[in-house]
Amino acid sequence: MYLKIKRLIDIILSLISLIILSPFFLILILAIKLDSKGPVLFKQKRVGIYKSHFYILKFRTMKIDTPKDTPTHLLQNPDQYITKMGKFLRKTSLDELPQIWNIFVGNMSIIGPRPSLWNQYDLIEERDKYGANDVPPGLTGWAQINGRDEIPIEVKAQLDGAYVEKLSFWMDVKCFFGTIVSVVKSDGVVEGGTGRIGEKEVASTKETTSK
Repeated sequence: MYLKIKRLIDIILSLISLIILSPFFLILILAIKLDSKGPVLFKQKRVGIYKSHFYILKFRTMKIDTPKDTPTHLLQNPDQYITKMGKFLRKTSLDELPQIWNIFVGNMSIIGPRPSLWNQYDLIEERDKYGANDVPPGLTGWAQINGRDEIPIEVKAQLDGAYVEKLSFWMDVKCFFGTIVSVVKSDGVVEGGTGRIGEKEVASTKETTSK
């Protein structure tokens, strides 16, 4: 029942956001075009609900010669591929704004497990253990406010499972406001690395889902 309400909330909020943010979108588009050659938007195949595939949208933050379908943390010296404007967009998470359109058309939700790359088989398999592939992926989620790039795949899947287990309006509210805090503090953003937070350090974050 809540998933239907959640979808209605997604449509309303994403439509309002697209209208209000349209002037800001134009400013970012101009800045990206002036900074480097290439398209403004970046499309990438991701895994959606029930492991279906869709193309996620982002503002382009990397040079056009960057290896495709490779997570940033698996690139050798990822800084060499990230544009000047891209560093700012990634640090502030503004590169994710075009996903508001993905939310509006139903590929994603505002809150949910972050959609994995189609070839991140290890993460997809781990999420299967917790039912985290059976809900709409999100712009942000419980794992994103509890470590983001710093947590290993096994722990990320566990946190996604904890979100699914506690799925509710109040859980989404907690994730939403937690994301605002994380973005302001740039928590968990690690270029070229992942898995810096271990199982024990993340265990306390899982306990908070029951509060």
